[in-house]
Amino acid sequence: MQRRKLFAVALAGVLASGGLAACGDSPNEGNKKAGSGATFLTVGMPNGPQTENHNPFLTTSAGASLGYRWMIYEPLLMWNPVKPAEPSRPWLATGAEWTPDFKKATITVRDNAKWSDGKPVTGDDVAYTFNLIKKNEALNLAATPYGDISASGNTVTVTFTSSMFVYKDKWLGQTPIVPKHIWEGIKDPTTDPNKTPVGSGPYTLKSFTPQTTTLTVRADGYWQDLPQVKELRYTSYTDNNAQTTALSDGSNEWSFVFIPNYKTVFIDKDPAHYKVWAPPVLGIHGLYINTTKAPFDNVALRKAMSMVVNREDIFNQAEAGYFHPLVTSVTGLPSPAGDAYVAPEYKGKTQAVDVEGAKKVLTEAGFKLEGTTLKDPSGKPVKITLTDPSGWSDYQTSLEIVKDNFAQIGIAATVDKANQDAWFRNVEEGKFDATFRWTNGGSTPYDIYQTIMDGKLLKKIGTASPGGNFGRFNSPEATAALAAYANAADDAARTTALNTIQKIFVEQVPMIPVGADNIGMAYSTKNWVGWPDDTNPYSAGQPTQANALDVVLHLKPANS
Repeated sequence: MQRRKLFAVALAGVLASGGLAACGDSPNEGNKKAGSGATFLTVGMPNGPQTENHNPFLTTSAGASLGYRWMIYEPLLMWNPVKPAEPSRPWLATGAEWTPDFKKATITVRDNAKWSDGKPVTGDDVAYTFNLIKKNEALNLAATPYGDISASGNTVTVTFTSSMFVYKDKWLGQTPIVPKHIWEGIKDPTTDPNKTPVGSGPYTLKSFTPQTTTLTVRADGYWQDLPQVKELRYTSYTDNNAQTTALSDGSNEWSFVFIPNYKTVFIDKDPAHYKVWAPPVLGIHGLYINTTKAPFDNVALRKAMSMVVNREDIFNQAEAGYFHPLVTSVTGLPSPAGDAYVAPEYKGKTQAVDVEGAKKVLTEAGFKLEGTTLKDPSGKPVKITLTDPSGWSDYQTSLEIVKDNFAQIGIAATVDKANQDAWFRNVEEGKFDATFRWTNGGSTPYDIYQTIMDGKLLKKIGTASPGGNFGRFNSPEATAALAAYANAADDAARTTALNTIQKIFVEQVPMIPVGADNIGMAYSTKNWVGWPDDTNPYSAGQPTQANALDVVLHLKPANS
């Protein structure tokens, strides 16, 4: 799953100079007092200036960063990660049937859907989309093991070289389907900005600027009832602070953003209408370590680093005590979502700060602490650069805490406040020492560990691996165990494989787990109602997820 938290970057000067406020199409200015007369919805993300790119497959495109790709392009089924065990609902497909080994899917494409240019959506379009991903490794972010793909009328048959048990819901629910008659004319689908997007969704592109992208509802041809929101205005704010200000003054109505002191700075501004909903998922975030770089290729050093990280400080100070619930299990599995999966040998075993224990581990591995400087077995001082985008305030605070933690065992850390685009590239290409980042999430722990340890995603330094294994962890045993879990024929075999995976994770520390993830939102009910919440968690709330389309379709004008 694309990060549930595309937080921010620097947009120096645009907001500070009043660039957005001066614009005649200021975000949601009309909706502030619109009440039941609202016709448009403002959506925001703190991701800085965007380059025009509506390519639905690229994680770095504006469409993905802000989330509007899902209003233009649709998945086959609608999967709800808040309630992952529930069956997916029909969407562009009326259903999908799997063989018992999950190596073959037969999909029935609905016969009443049309592309925004009026042409019908067909089985050939769906088959073409999957073949496009299969033939372009850069688009196959999850390394989906495609076999033969064919279409006959509205029936699409897809085979796989290995079981899709752990992927099936996300594959059907998070793959944007594109029109063959448009994309077969695109020379390079891995880089094309797709500036005139044609999709099956209820919205089309109206205008684009680096700050605001506007979509308008289709006049006709959508396969289900059109949304009551006639226009969507996506604004990319400077950083978390600018996004929070826009939420609190009513100029923005829907975002996924970390808000320190969220009650005081946001909810208390309008308690009747301002809400925060942060439903947890079976995914985590933590400090990825580049395991190819000496001395961090030494497992003893990684163990010691994990032993001194103060997770409670990060939760309380950096995450405001709510945003990323504390992960305490040594397995990295969040509670309660992951409790049932913890291997017997690790039940009840939790993380705790142990500086003296960390020093002992280092000494036994040949490291020496000389004064306040840790030296590796070759005699070189241990230095590390901790990096995350400058505007991601919670991650920046987390890095400062980790910097102080590492100093206790003599590691000299530098915090790099990176540009978002550069950070994404460098992390995906393995050009970093350590960074806070998230994992994928799913209905089992597989997605967590696969993001961190899967050798199928292992690339050489300098080659992008957007699907995971950012730390270039090379463990054939972990890769084999992940494959065994994914292809297991029964629960017993699956449990055996998962226990092996956890053992490798605990003993080799490819990543330092810190907190659980969520796919929630900050939002306003002043103009629009029908949002998901604890009483009706019909969808994820994050506007960058595929489920965002389902949310918009549920919205109705307030007091209507």
